[in-house]
Amino acid sequence: MVAIFDLDGTLVDSSNTLANAINYVRAKLNLPPLPKDEILYHINNPNTNLAKYFYEKENIEPIYEKWFKEYYSKNHNRELELFDGVDLMLKELKDSGVKLALATNGYRDSTLEALSYLNLKEHFDKIMTFEDVKNPKPAPDMLLKILKELNLPNSKAIFIGDSQRDYLASKEADIEFIGVDFINKKSSANDVKEAIKEYFKI
Repeated sequence: MVAIFDLDGTLVDSSNTLANAINYVRAKLNLPPLPKDEILYHINNPNTNLAKYFYEKENIEPIYEKWFKEYYSKNHNRELELFDGVDLMLKELKDSGVKLALATNGYRDSTLEALSYLNLKEHFDKIMTFEDVKNPKPAPDMLLKILKELNLPNSKAIFIGDSQRDYLASKEADIEFIGVDFINKKSSANDVKEAIKEYFKI
């Protein structure tokens, strides 16, 4: 059995870092900054063409990715915050025999930097980013690849995320989904832990 987590907005409040990194790239392109709430809405909206909306381009060019990672690397240790109780939740799930995996649309090196800084990396049996698959969420590619590599059926998996992209990916993969809203304190890590344990009957 495996509990697969999204990262941004699910385990970590990365809203400031993501918004600032996108505006950092926009500044390099001589575009005005966008409001944080607007950026976060469109990051999570599966219908948004991110290249067009954020950078007014047809595609996200490698140089834009370089600039994004540049900002992230320099600032994640000041701006990232772990949601309350997340570390304990992961430890207790692991101790209960649940494998842990991560499925994020983030860049691999930025994800590993964040996990190392927050001392979370050791918890995960699998870490999957959009760079590891053909299609990012809302496609199910990451979830299906995790199950294949762990040799588990979808009935032995649950996906925890905070966005419509996450929900659609879980639905397409036919994996049980738990939606969370830690940012607005409508969810708690303990409640999520208990829901996972109840699903796996442990």
